[in-house]
Amino acid sequence: MQVTEESVEGLQRTIKIQVPTADIDSAVHKKLQSLSKEVRLNGFRPGKVPIQVVRKRFGGQVRQEVLGDVINDSYQKALTQENYRPAGMPSIEPVKMEEGAEDFAYTATFEVYPEIELANLSDATVTKTESSIEESDLDEMMETLREQRKVWNEVDRASENGDQVVMDFVGSIDGEEFPGGSAKEAPLELGSNSMIPGFEDQLIGVSKGDEKTITVNFPDNYRATDLAGKEAQFQITVHAVKSSELPEVNDEFAREFGIEEGGVESLRADIKSNMQRELNQTLENKDKQAVMDLLLEKNDFSVPGSLVTEEIDRLKKQLADQMQVPEGSQPELDDEMFRSDAERRVKLGLLVAEIIKSHELKPDPDKVRSTIESMAASYEDPQQVVDYYYSNREYMQNIEGLVLEQQVSEWVMSQATVQARELPFKEVMNPDKQNQSN
Repeated sequence: MQVTEESVEGLQRTIKIQVPTADIDSAVHKKLQSLSKEVRLNGFRPGKVPIQVVRKRFGGQVRQEVLGDVINDSYQKALTQENYRPAGMPSIEPVKMEEGAEDFAYTATFEVYPEIELANLSDATVTKTESSIEESDLDEMMETLREQRKVWNEVDRASENGDQVVMDFVGSIDGEEFPGGSAKEAPLELGSNSMIPGFEDQLIGVSKGDEKTITVNFPDNYRATDLAGKEAQFQITVHAVKSSELPEVNDEFAREFGIEEGGVESLRADIKSNMQRELNQTLENKDKQAVMDLLLEKNDFSVPGSLVTEEIDRLKKQLADQMQVPEGSQPELDDEMFRSDAERRVKLGLLVAEIIKSHELKPDPDKVRSTIESMAASYEDPQQVVDYYYSNREYMQNIEGLVLEQQVSEWVMSQATVQARELPFKEVMNPDKQNQSN
């Protein structure tokens, strides 16, 4: 077998592979001999079909099968022989040879993984986010839990901000009703901002039995483009006005959250433990994000387009799964919507793999166990969850992958200058909400 590199363009390689025709003829002959002992043809006893007959009947098919095997086998041998690291599947093209040529030849075009030389991070700075839970954060969480269990009681007065209005409404634009613009006995909490701007404000002061027409403007960036920027009228019929009643924070309230002993004090301790676990995970993710951003900033290299295409397909499938789109009914989505994210993921995957390989990182068993125990802590029987993970190799591989990523983050931070940043609990856990309020 002879291998010749014909072209190099970035990460793309085209090689020509030549295999002696005699080797192919020999493989075809052996396969036909084997087939002659198995094939059943009218007029011949089993196992006694002459090879000339078998060759005439099945020669073309057998030759194609042999060529497929030869191409696959010789391609793999060529990769090993020339030390190529292919990314994705090759494109195979037969080479036209003169009649009677001694060799069968084909070209294989494929991409290779980039050679990555990790950047020196000694002059780099990475931000490590720190935070803690204050009593005020815990108090606010307790109030959130009370809000989740509030009850609505009908009142005989005009509505106020914070009340719930139960109503029918019919929306129209230029006198024509539009799809999705109507509802019957719909409850709406005033001040929740769950409707388009201006809708809830105009319902303050309504009473049971009132009928009212309000006018609002759909935002220019409204998700339904046929309504965006348009003025609409809604005919309102009020069925009830209700005010909320929050439960008292007592032993009974604690029991609703599974706290049988210790009352409110145990409930607060349990909630704080859950908050701390979520905070730790969020801080870890923020640090990992900072590390990955730094790696991308300091390491610039091309990535194989085939890997990016595969990642785009994965992202499309993830989106379809999240939207619960039935199999085969996925909408046509433009690859460019996903390309930037896909390139980032592929690049980071190669960088992380290179760090793991270069520094021979292995999943720390203690970190693996602590990660599983942390995940299991919120379950009724944590030990049962831990045992389940350790008995399931696929789940364990996922955890080991997470731990390895964390160890990569720790390695990067050990190479760079770490700059600590203290943030309030609320800003760490709800950055979007904090940005909107600023």
